[in-house]
Amino acid sequence: MNIEEIRRIPITDFLARLGHEPERQRGDECWYLAPYREERTASFQVNIRKNVWHDFGTGRGGDIFTLAGELTDCRDFKEQADFITRIYGGLAPQRKTVFRPKENGKDNNYGKACLTDIRFGPLYNKVLLRYLEERGICSEVALPKCEEVRYSLHGRRYFAIGFRNLSGGYELRSRLFKGSLSPKDISLIDNGSGICNLFEGFIDYLSWMVLELGCGDDCLVLNSVALLERSFPVLDGYEKINCYLDRDEAGRRTLDALRKRYGNRIEDCSALYKGFKDLNEYLQNRLPQD
Repeated sequence: MNIEEIRRIPITDFLARLGHEPERQRGDECWYLAPYREERTASFQVNIRKNVWHDFGTGRGGDIFTLAGELTDCRDFKEQADFITRIYGGLAPQRKTVFRPKENGKDNNYGKACLTDIRFGPLYNKVLLRYLEERGICSEVALPKCEEVRYSLHGRRYFAIGFRNLSGGYELRSRLFKGSLSPKDISLIDNGSGICNLFEGFIDYLSWMVLELGCGDDCLVLNSVALLERSFPVLDGYEKINCYLDRDEAGRRTLDALRKRYGNRIEDCSALYKGFKDLNEYLQNRLPQD
Protein backbone atom coordinates (compact mmCIF):
# COMPACT_ATOMS: atom_id res chain seq x y z
CA MET A 1 0.00 0.00 0.00
CA ASN A 2 1.23 3.50 -0.80
CA ILE A 3 0.85 6.49 1.50
CA GLU A 4 -2.43 7.71 0.04
CA GLU A 5 -3.94 4.23 0.15
CA ILE A 6 -2.99 3.97 3.82
CA ARG A 7 -4.41 7.43 4.50
CA ARG A 8 -7.74 6.36 2.98
CA ILE A 9 -8.14 3.40 5.35
CA PRO A 10 -11.26 4.16 7.42
CA ILE A 11 -10.14 4.93 10.94
CA THR A 12 -13.21 3.12 12.24
CA ASP A 13 -12.11 -0.06 10.39
CA PHE A 14 -8.58 0.33 11.72
CA LEU A 15 -9.88 0.66 15.28
CA ALA A 16 -12.13 -2.37 14.76
CA ARG A 17 -9.08 -4.44 13.79
CA LEU A 18 -7.59 -3.42 17.13
CA GLY A 19 -10.75 -4.49 18.95
CA HIS A 20 -12.31 -1.07 19.51
CA GLU A 21 -15.98 -0.46 18.77
CA PRO A 22 -17.78 2.87 19.18
CA GLU A 23 -19.74 3.53 22.34
CA ARG A 24 -22.24 5.55 20.33
CA GLN A 25 -22.71 7.12 16.89
CA ARG A 26 -24.40 10.37 15.94
CA GLY A 27 -24.50 11.08 12.23
CA ASP A 28 -20.94 11.11 10.91
CA GLU A 29 -19.45 11.07 14.43
CA CYS A 30 -18.43 7.89 16.25
CA TRP A 31 -17.47 8.14 19.91
CA TYR A 32 -14.99 5.70 21.49
CA LEU A 33 -13.22 5.15 24.74
CA ALA A 34 -9.72 6.42 23.94
CA PRO A 35 -7.74 3.44 22.61
CA TYR A 36 -4.40 4.45 24.19
CA ARG A 37 -5.40 5.61 27.67
CA GLU A 38 -7.89 4.65 30.36
CA GLU A 39 -11.19 6.46 30.65
CA ARG A 40 -14.77 5.67 31.59
CA THR A 41 -16.62 8.17 29.38
CA ALA A 42 -16.06 8.14 25.63
CA SER A 43 -14.24 11.31 24.60
CA PHE A 44 -12.49 10.04 21.47
CA GLN A 45 -14.33 11.08 18.32
CA VAL A 46 -13.93 9.85 14.75
CA ASN A 47 -15.53 11.81 11.91
CA ILE A 48 -16.39 9.15 9.34
CA ARG A 49 -16.89 11.58 6.44
CA LYS A 50 -13.56 13.40 6.96
CA ASN A 51 -11.77 10.26 8.26
CA VAL A 52 -10.09 12.16 11.09
CA TRP A 53 -10.07 11.71 14.85
CA HIS A 54 -10.05 14.04 17.85
CA ASP A 55 -9.45 13.22 21.50
CA PHE A 56 -11.34 15.73 23.61
CA GLY A 57 -9.60 14.45 26.71
CA THR A 58 -6.14 15.45 25.50
CA GLY A 59 -6.92 17.96 22.74
CA ARG A 60 -4.98 15.97 20.16
CA GLY A 61 -6.20 14.66 16.83
CA GLY A 62 -5.39 14.10 13.17
CA ASP A 63 -5.41 11.37 10.54
CA ILE A 64 -4.67 7.65 10.72
CA PHE A 65 -0.91 8.29 10.84
CA THR A 66 -1.11 10.55 13.88
CA LEU A 67 -3.38 7.97 15.52
CA ALA A 68 -0.76 5.27 14.90
CA GLY A 69 1.77 7.61 16.50
CA GLU A 70 -0.38 7.95 19.61
CA LEU A 71 -0.95 4.20 19.81
CA THR A 72 2.74 3.32 19.48
CA ASP A 73 4.26 6.48 20.99
CA CYS A 74 6.30 6.77 17.79
CA ARG A 75 6.82 9.88 15.66
CA ASP A 76 8.65 8.16 12.81
CA PHE A 77 6.38 8.28 9.75
CA LYS A 78 7.69 5.04 8.22
CA GLU A 79 7.20 3.12 11.47
CA GLN A 80 3.67 4.49 11.73
CA ALA A 81 2.94 3.29 8.19
CA ASP A 82 4.42 -0.13 8.93
CA PHE A 83 2.29 -0.42 12.06
CA ILE A 84 -0.91 0.50 10.21
CA THR A 85 -0.35 -1.96 7.36
CA ARG A 86 0.61 -4.73 9.79
CA ILE A 87 -2.53 -4.21 11.87
CA TYR A 88 -4.86 -3.59 8.95
CA GLY A 89 -3.54 -6.68 7.23
CA GLY A 90 -4.93 -8.74 10.10
CA LEU A 91 -4.33 -8.30 13.81
CA ALA A 92 -5.08 -11.77 15.08
CA PRO A 93 -7.98 -14.19 14.79
CA GLN A 94 -10.89 -13.94 17.15
CA ARG A 95 -11.03 -16.55 19.83
CA LYS A 96 -14.19 -17.39 21.73
CA THR A 97 -13.87 -19.16 25.02
CA VAL A 98 -15.36 -19.28 28.46
CA PHE A 99 -13.42 -17.12 30.89
CA ARG A 100 -13.84 -17.02 34.65
CA PRO A 101 -11.26 -14.66 36.10
CA LYS A 102 -10.18 -15.26 39.68
CA GLU A 103 -7.72 -13.64 42.01
CA ASN A 104 -6.25 -15.35 45.06
CA GLY A 105 -8.70 -18.20 44.62
CA LYS A 106 -11.76 -15.93 44.82
CA ASP A 107 -13.90 -14.41 42.13
CA ASN A 108 -12.80 -10.84 41.49
CA ASN A 109 -15.14 -7.98 40.68
CA TYR A 110 -16.00 -9.48 37.30
CA GLY A 111 -17.57 -12.46 39.04
CA LYS A 112 -18.27 -15.34 36.67
CA ALA A 113 -18.98 -13.23 33.63
CA CYS A 114 -17.61 -14.54 30.35
CA LEU A 115 -15.27 -12.60 28.14
CA THR A 116 -16.12 -12.62 24.44
CA ASP A 117 -14.73 -11.34 21.13
CA ILE A 118 -11.18 -11.99 22.33
CA ARG A 119 -8.40 -10.75 20.06
CA PHE A 120 -4.63 -11.04 20.19
CA GLY A 121 -2.00 -8.75 18.78
CA PRO A 122 1.36 -7.08 19.42
CA LEU A 123 1.73 -5.32 22.74
CA TYR A 124 1.71 -1.63 21.88
CA ASN A 125 -0.82 0.02 24.24
CA LYS A 126 0.85 2.83 26.18
CA VAL A 127 -1.29 2.24 29.27
CA LEU A 128 -0.10 -1.38 29.49
CA LEU A 129 3.53 -0.51 28.72
CA ARG A 130 3.42 2.23 31.36
CA TYR A 131 2.07 -0.30 33.88
CA LEU A 132 5.03 -2.58 33.16
CA GLU A 133 7.47 0.32 33.39
CA GLU A 134 6.08 1.19 36.83
CA ARG A 135 6.93 -2.38 37.83
CA GLY A 136 10.46 -2.00 36.49
CA ILE A 137 9.95 -3.96 33.27
CA CYS A 138 11.10 -2.27 30.07
CA SER A 139 9.40 -2.76 26.73
CA GLU A 140 12.54 -4.35 25.24
CA VAL A 141 12.05 -7.28 27.63
CA ALA A 142 8.25 -7.44 27.53
CA LEU A 143 7.50 -7.11 23.82
CA PRO A 144 9.09 -10.42 22.68
CA LYS A 145 7.46 -12.35 25.53
CA CYS A 146 3.98 -10.85 25.83
CA GLU A 147 0.97 -10.05 23.70
CA GLU A 148 -1.89 -7.61 23.93
CA VAL A 149 -5.25 -9.22 24.59
CA ARG A 150 -8.46 -7.31 23.96
CA TYR A 151 -11.88 -8.58 24.95
CA SER A 152 -15.49 -7.61 25.58
CA LEU A 153 -17.22 -7.81 28.94
CA HIS A 154 -20.77 -6.62 29.57
CA GLY A 155 -20.71 -4.91 26.18
CA ARG A 156 -17.53 -2.90 26.79
CA ARG A 157 -14.00 -3.37 25.46
CA TYR A 158 -10.97 -3.93 27.71
CA PHE A 159 -7.31 -4.75 27.24
CA ALA A 160 -4.62 -6.59 29.19
CA ILE A 161 -1.09 -7.93 28.90
CA GLY A 162 -1.17 -11.59 27.87
CA PHE A 163 1.42 -14.27 28.62
CA ARG A 164 0.86 -17.55 26.79
CA ASN A 165 1.07 -21.00 28.39
CA LEU A 166 1.81 -24.43 26.93
CA SER A 167 -1.87 -25.20 26.29
CA GLY A 168 -2.62 -21.95 24.47
CA GLY A 169 -4.24 -20.18 27.41
CA TYR A 170 -3.06 -16.84 28.75
CA GLU A 171 -2.30 -15.11 32.01
CA LEU A 172 -3.80 -11.61 31.86
CA ARG A 173 -2.57 -8.55 33.74
CA SER A 174 -3.31 -4.84 33.81
CA ARG A 175 -3.24 -2.23 36.51
CA LEU A 176 -6.84 -3.05 37.47
CA PHE A 177 -7.11 -6.70 36.58
CA LYS A 178 -5.47 -10.04 37.30
CA GLY A 179 -6.87 -13.22 35.80
CA SER A 180 -6.36 -15.94 33.22
CA LEU A 181 -7.77 -17.13 29.95
CA SER A 182 -8.45 -20.86 29.88
CA PRO A 183 -6.98 -23.40 29.55
CA LYS A 184 -4.78 -22.82 32.58
CA ASP A 185 -1.28 -24.30 32.32
CA ILE A 186 2.42 -23.73 32.94
CA SER A 187 4.65 -21.75 30.56
CA LEU A 188 8.05 -22.98 29.38
CA ILE A 189 10.88 -21.06 27.75
CA ASP A 190 13.06 -23.83 26.33
CA ASN A 191 16.61 -22.83 25.35
CA GLY A 192 17.99 -26.36 25.45
CA SER A 193 19.75 -25.85 28.79
CA GLY A 194 20.25 -28.34 31.61
CA ILE A 195 19.39 -25.59 34.11
CA CYS A 196 15.86 -24.35 34.70
CA ASN A 197 14.80 -21.17 36.50
CA LEU A 198 11.42 -21.54 38.18
CA PHE A 199 8.94 -18.70 38.83
CA GLU A 200 5.43 -18.47 40.21
CA GLY A 201 4.27 -15.77 37.78
CA PHE A 202 5.39 -14.18 34.54
CA ILE A 203 5.96 -10.75 36.10
CA ASP A 204 8.73 -12.31 38.21
CA TYR A 205 10.09 -14.02 35.09
CA LEU A 206 10.22 -10.68 33.26
CA SER A 207 11.86 -9.13 36.33
CA TRP A 208 14.52 -11.85 36.20
CA MET A 209 15.12 -10.94 32.56
CA VAL A 210 15.52 -7.25 33.45
CA LEU A 211 17.94 -8.08 36.27
CA GLU A 212 19.97 -10.25 33.85
CA LEU A 213 20.31 -13.04 36.40
CA GLY A 214 20.93 -15.71 33.79
CA CYS A 215 21.84 -16.20 30.17
CA GLY A 216 20.74 -19.13 28.01
CA ASP A 217 19.01 -21.07 30.79
CA ASP A 218 15.53 -22.52 30.44
CA CYS A 219 12.69 -20.93 32.41
CA LEU A 220 9.42 -22.35 33.68
CA VAL A 221 6.55 -20.20 34.94
CA LEU A 222 3.99 -22.04 37.07
CA ASN A 223 1.29 -19.36 36.61
CA SER A 224 -0.07 -20.74 39.90
CA VAL A 225 1.52 -22.84 42.64
CA ALA A 226 -1.53 -25.10 42.26
CA LEU A 227 0.02 -26.26 38.97
CA LEU A 228 3.24 -27.48 40.59
CA GLU A 229 2.57 -31.18 39.91
CA ARG A 230 1.95 -30.38 36.26
CA SER A 231 5.50 -29.05 36.08
CA PHE A 232 7.12 -32.29 37.33
CA PRO A 233 7.37 -34.05 33.94
CA VAL A 234 9.25 -30.98 32.65
CA LEU A 235 11.42 -30.38 35.73
CA ASP A 236 12.41 -34.06 36.01
CA GLY A 237 14.81 -33.62 33.11
CA TYR A 238 16.91 -30.81 34.62
CA GLU A 239 20.16 -31.24 36.53
CA LYS A 240 19.61 -28.01 38.44
CA ILE A 241 16.49 -25.96 39.27
CA ASN A 242 16.87 -22.38 40.48
CA CYS A 243 13.77 -21.35 42.41
CA TYR A 244 12.63 -17.72 42.50
CA LEU A 245 9.45 -18.27 44.49
CA ASP A 246 7.51 -15.80 46.62
CA ARG A 247 8.72 -15.32 50.16
CA ASP A 248 5.38 -16.29 51.73
CA GLU A 249 3.75 -19.42 53.08
CA ALA A 250 2.62 -20.66 49.67
CA GLY A 251 6.12 -20.16 48.29
CA ARG A 252 7.69 -22.02 51.21
CA ARG A 253 5.30 -24.96 50.82
CA THR A 254 6.09 -25.11 47.12
CA LEU A 255 9.83 -25.07 47.82
CA ASP A 256 9.46 -27.87 50.38
CA ALA A 257 7.57 -29.99 47.84
CA LEU A 258 10.29 -29.40 45.25
CA ARG A 259 13.07 -30.30 47.69
CA LYS A 260 11.26 -33.48 48.65
CA ARG A 261 11.17 -34.54 44.99
CA TYR A 262 14.50 -33.19 43.70
CA GLY A 263 16.77 -32.94 46.73
CA ASN A 264 20.02 -31.05 46.14
CA ARG A 265 19.06 -30.27 42.55
CA ILE A 266 17.00 -27.45 44.04
CA GLU A 267 18.62 -24.04 44.62
CA ASP A 268 16.60 -21.54 46.68
CA CYS A 269 17.40 -18.13 45.17
CA SER A 270 14.99 -16.12 47.31
CA ALA A 271 17.81 -14.82 49.54
CA LEU A 272 18.50 -12.37 46.70
CA TYR A 273 15.27 -10.52 47.48
CA LYS A 274 15.21 -11.02 51.25
CA GLY A 275 12.96 -8.42 52.84
CA PHE A 276 10.66 -8.33 49.81
CA LYS A 277 7.66 -10.46 48.90
CA ASP A 278 8.91 -11.46 45.47
CA LEU A 279 11.45 -10.74 42.76
CA ASN A 280 9.41 -7.98 41.17
CA GLU A 281 9.00 -6.11 44.44
CA TYR A 282 12.78 -6.30 44.83
CA LEU A 283 13.21 -4.95 41.30
CA GLN A 284 10.81 -2.07 41.92
CA ASN A 285 12.74 -1.03 45.01
CA ARG A 286 15.92 -0.85 42.93
CA LEU A 287 14.40 1.74 40.62
CA PRO A 288 15.62 5.34 40.99
CA GLN A 289 13.20 7.47 42.97
CA ASP A 290 11.79 10.62 41.39
